[in-house]
Amino acid sequence: MFRSHNAWYAQSGPESDVVLSTRVRLARNLANLPFTARLSEDGKRRVAETVQKAAQELAEFTWIDMDQLPRLQAASMAERRLISVQFAAQEPGTALLLQEDERVSIMLCEEDHVRLQALAPGLAVEDAFARANEIDTILSRKLDYAFSNTLGYLTQCPTNLGTAMRASVLLHLPALAALKRVGRLAESISKLGLTIRGAFGEGSQAEGALFQLSNQVTLGIAEQQAIENLQAITLQIAEQERLARAELLQRPEWENKIWRAYGICRYARMLESSEAIELLSLLRMGAACEVLNVSRETIYALMTEIQPATLCIAQDVSNPDERDKARAEMIRNELTMNNEQ
Repeated sequence: MFRSHNAWYAQSGPESDVVLSTRVRLARNLANLPFTARLSEDGKRRVAETVQKAAQELAEFTWIDMDQLPRLQAASMAERRLISVQFAAQEPGTALLLQEDERVSIMLCEEDHVRLQALAPGLAVEDAFARANEIDTILSRKLDYAFSNTLGYLTQCPTNLGTAMRASVLLHLPALAALKRVGRLAESISKLGLTIRGAFGEGSQAEGALFQLSNQVTLGIAEQQAIENLQAITLQIAEQERLARAELLQRPEWENKIWRAYGICRYARMLESSEAIELLSLLRMGAACEVLNVSRETIYALMTEIQPATLCIAQDVSNPDERDKARAEMIRNELTMNNEQ
């Protein structure tokens, strides 16, 4: 069943014409235990058991032993940004606590002992941080975190020392990308303590003009200051993207490009993943600029749910040809339903 209408990532949020989602991640480690890289499998299970006991108040969370989870489901979780790509490798001893609505997940023994992340649609850094902080407070009552009065929270990677908080937003920047302005933008914001990468972070490609903007500085800065900085820069980038879209749409070939993408999506019988993402990116730009009468939330849900592993689970397909047919059919059906509403 296609779940986009109920999923958190299909909901509208502030500035959602440009900002698809917000994520706030907190890294924590247990005192008197080696960091994850030096833990044995038994050590990782000890961390998991300790956190599981501390998390008994979190009744709305499901416990998942990652090495018992089917590989396809782990890959789908990474595609939906519930876990990191690294964590989807399912190292023995790793575990996951996942909230029923999938807005909060807690990875145990990823890079750090505890990686708690909260997700929200649109630009909602304050809300995501409040949710993550609330759960972190519950856990901290029963867990002894590794903390220094001088350095703050101790983390495996020194770049996370201090607040150990990474706040990020997922941006849709098709116009700035088309005008080749993202590189210059990246240089400017790096001077302000932020970084812009592909949708899945360091080393990933910006497929479909999806970019992740996040804070880099965690030491010597308070969480609130980092949040306000990210919020302000995001609003500036959103305005630049809107102006760039207006500039592009002054060119007749761009409106034609959007409509051609719509035609392919409405009638194609097979679509490969990368092609589909690029076409849907154009549709979402068209929806945001009111060129197309299509829900941009539906388009982002499609961009998420046509990913290979997620699609295979939802449509019960396995080989590439079946997957490409199912992807095209899913997109056709959603656009047809949207057109009839």
